[in-house]
Amino acid sequence: MGMKLSEFKFDLPSSHIALHPNENRDESRLMVVHKDSGEIEHKVFKDVVDYFGEGDVFVINDTKVFPARLYGNKEKTGAKIEVFLLRELNQEMKLWDVLVDPARKIRVGNKLYFGDGELVAEVVDNTTSRGRTIRFLFDGDRDQFYNMIDALGETPLPKEIKRAAEPEDRERFQTIYADKIGAVAAPTAGLHFTPQLMKKLELVGVDIANITLHVGLGTFRPVDVEDLTKHKMDSENYWVEKATADRVNRALDEKTKICAVGTTAMKTLESSVSATGLLKENSGWTDKFIFPPYDFKICDALITNFHLPESTLLMMASAFGGYELINEAYQVAIKEKYRFFSYGDAMLIV
Repeated sequence: MGMKLSEFKFDLPSSHIALHPNENRDESRLMVVHKDSGEIEHKVFKDVVDYFGEGDVFVINDTKVFPARLYGNKEKTGAKIEVFLLRELNQEMKLWDVLVDPARKIRVGNKLYFGDGELVAEVVDNTTSRGRTIRFLFDGDRDQFYNMIDALGETPLPKEIKRAAEPEDRERFQTIYADKIGAVAAPTAGLHFTPQLMKKLELVGVDIANITLHVGLGTFRPVDVEDLTKHKMDSENYWVEKATADRVNRALDEKTKICAVGTTAMKTLESSVSATGLLKENSGWTDKFIFPPYDFKICDALITNFHLPESTLLMMASAFGGYELINEAYQVAIKEKYRFFSYGDAMLIV
């Protein structure tokens, strides 16, 4: 048996989980971990530019978070309910996969009302104890539907950030380059980028290539099996366009650096490798689970936040930087009071 869940346990005082983002996106702290020498440096995020140069490529995830948390009422009883939109199952039929709370009160056949009844949904199926399939009764097109969700929904901050969503979260739980709507959580490594930093990267010769992976709630789902080979990841929808594949393959050919901005970008790249070890144009669903030991095919560098104990995101960072080294880096991060989780500080593994 390979690595075990218990090897990713560590004590994280809850005071280390960032409740709010840094005032300036690119002024979060940045821990730089050198995987060959084992050196650990303490920097500020905008210093990331010093580690890259002409011909290097940053691969970013341009997914866009929508306000997936809806509060509404049940017909007849008026009971307050929460519906968390996970993913659109069928655009024509307006069928959605959702989580509901309180689950025991929400049964097949119930009608749910949101806002002042501008949006109505009907429960059509039970999928899990908290999961339901619902159909929205709405006449407009997809854009109008998302505008309605935008007006009625709340920023889907993960529950580990123990506070209510605030208006500023609309902007801050979104990367500045978010473009393609469909995520229910932000690809958090990207939250540290500003237009000024993107410009600086461009000036030193770094190219930016986009992929899209719509981050699902499965990102935060705890692993509950000790043998990691038995854990099944939720599937997430991704796209790698030809321009990105071409640019990344040129970097592989010229032996310049390729940096994945976030675990979602890394997972997407690793899900689209051709038989000859190149990146291919691709789209589909990936449930790839990366944990040590793992042989990465595309990237030389990874930017990622500081993750919670036993999370699949920590496991991927460990696979990339090496289990012992990342373990040590996390001990240093706790001692140095780095901020953890979605709104926290960042690590560059290079």
